[in-house]
Amino acid sequence: MFRQLIICAILCFTPAPVLAQTNTVQSAILVADNVSIDQNRVLQAQGNVEVLQGDIRLKASSVSYDQKSGALQIIGPITIQDGANITILADQAELSSNLQNGLLIGARTVLNQRLQLASVEINRVDERYTQLYKTAVTSCNVCTDGRPPLWQIRAKRVVHDQTEQQLYFDDAQFRVGNIPVFYLPRLRLPDPTLKRATGFLIPSFRTTSQLGTGVKVPYFIKLGKHRDITLSPYLSSKTQTLEFRYRQAFETGNILFNGGATNDDLRPNKTRGYIFGEGQFEFTRQFVLDFDIETTTDNAYLKEYRYSEKDRLDSEIAVSRTRRDKYVRVRFINFRSLRDNEDNTTVPTNVFDVDFERRIIPKVIGGEISLNANAHAHLRSSKADVVGRDVLRFNLDVYWEKLWALKNGLFAETKLGFAADAFGTGQDSDFPSSETALIPNGSIALRYPLIRKTQKTTQIFEPLLQLGWVGQNHPKIPVEESTRVEFDEGNLLALSRYPRPDRRERGPTIAIGANWGRHDPNGWSTTLTVGQVLRSQNDSSFNETSGLSSTTSDFIVAGQFQTHSGLQLIGRGLFNDLLDVTKAEMRGSWLTKKTSISASHLWLSDEARQIKASELTFDGTSKINGHWSASSNWRYDLIEDRASNAGLGLIYQNECVSIDLSVNRSNRSSTSVEPSTNLGFKVSLQGFSASNGTQSFKRSCGKQMK
Repeated sequence: MFRQLIICAILCFTPAPVLAQTNTVQSAILVADNVSIDQNRVLQAQGNVEVLQGDIRLKASSVSYDQKSGALQIIGPITIQDGANITILADQAELSSNLQNGLLIGARTVLNQRLQLASVEINRVDERYTQLYKTAVTSCNVCTDGRPPLWQIRAKRVVHDQTEQQLYFDDAQFRVGNIPVFYLPRLRLPDPTLKRATGFLIPSFRTTSQLGTGVKVPYFIKLGKHRDITLSPYLSSKTQTLEFRYRQAFETGNILFNGGATNDDLRPNKTRGYIFGEGQFEFTRQFVLDFDIETTTDNAYLKEYRYSEKDRLDSEIAVSRTRRDKYVRVRFINFRSLRDNEDNTTVPTNVFDVDFERRIIPKVIGGEISLNANAHAHLRSSKADVVGRDVLRFNLDVYWEKLWALKNGLFAETKLGFAADAFGTGQDSDFPSSETALIPNGSIALRYPLIRKTQKTTQIFEPLLQLGWVGQNHPKIPVEESTRVEFDEGNLLALSRYPRPDRRERGPTIAIGANWGRHDPNGWSTTLTVGQVLRSQNDSSFNETSGLSSTTSDFIVAGQFQTHSGLQLIGRGLFNDLLDVTKAEMRGSWLTKKTSISASHLWLSDEARQIKASELTFDGTSKINGHWSASSNWRYDLIEDRASNAGLGLIYQNECVSIDLSVNRSNRSSTSVEPSTNLGFKVSLQGFSASNGTQSFKRSCGKQMK
């Protein structure tokens, strides 16, 4: 028989009108293979029955509706879809005409397509509450052969409050398989559709050689729609710590603070702690305020509790604005060193910066005019001569540059400009109190790219030549910002290779080099850069390891190699005329769908060509199978011939549980921090969160191995 469609807005699913009634009842639509109405005005629908009312969609094999009583008798299998997040399955049911109230027998509720609540019967009340009796709750895959799920919560009664998005358990019993683990007379948990709710989070266990074995139990407190705080007591035999995280969102920005307060046996009779905070706010006219705060009570606290590996803390507040052709920033930074060999009274702790950049496109001469201005000051708290030195500087750079495409494929890039520098030095009798300089400069760089194409690959060879000149001599000022110079492929054609404008290269220079590249979309691709800088006189401000201290610089060699299979190698090094290595660095990575591996090697010598630093690092993660994954990290000091850090991690994850095991060993030691070993263990039950867990780890219900 043809399917029939009956719109029951008046006859069936809409109650009789009541005088002065202000609320309207939404109509229902019924679809079935066979529909009939007997003499008592009882509607009978059979075969592929569907009832739709608002967000509710009901499917059943047969439905009987009595208009006098307003009751629906439904024979299963029954499926009720209540919105996007609630699905109810039942054998039989008796519901009201609006499908919001009634009794379901042999029912199962699925929340957010993840959490299952199986019960003997379900009672729906007042469009808000669903009461389940003799209930088993789990997010694990439930097999039909009678095997219990990996974990479940058995309860005498469960009430689901759809408005508050909460689950309330009476006489709850947590089971692993069929084995009871613990009992709770009352239990409240959020349903998977709730993103934020006050309550306990997943605890974690941790064992360290310094703090012993302890447990961390986070408690999340919802303070409103836009702010919350998480308190995490951390208790062990040697420490009592309270950690916190505070978050708040505003209409124009947000803030985040993390911190902790501690009483422990490592520093008896002393309260220890730290606070890290950050925030960002947008103001009118595109101005942005950024800030971050970093402070701690002692030098060892952050590393002993594994909050941070930083050995210098910086607190900053900055106001900036970025536009297409203009940038401005004003900032203040306070530094605090946690290193044992640094005295905070004699290192710059307060730093002020003002930066302004402007780009102008002149229509008459073409090219681009750039204007860069910077004001900088850093102050020491010490008032002693020399070691308490304070520095103030102002720098202005104006230059015009233009790219010319000449005949036969030759490209020329010209750059002309000048710089104005002013320096002030205080509390240092070795330097004058003020120095100024007006510095003209210019350069012309020539490139001649040659391209060769085959059916599969493209190769590019590009010789480089730059002639540059910077006027004036070095002013007599202390060099405190440009103490570490990196000569690499990125600044081969720069007029000055100092990182900050407290120092500039002077005199004529010649930079020569070449770029070569090969690209194959289906094979291997690589790039290679070689270069050298020649100058008329030595620059004493460059140290030996920079590769720039003599009139002829070291050779810079840098390259990159990658394959279609995910292998990538990046390396650079400095070589003198005798091919002795001053500095070398190599990084490699291999990325596939199941494995991610990265490694690096750093090699650095001093002025006497003695090895100053040589270190290997390794990080890797691997997906062993559908449930298990492993990770590791390792840092090895080749000079001291020992590992400075090492760690291993193992994670098991399926559709309903995640187990995280980790062990880390740090061999770094100082007068404030001792070597330590950390063990971590965390078990998370999936299903009571709106975000965690995934069905990609779903276990199979196949036959068990004997």
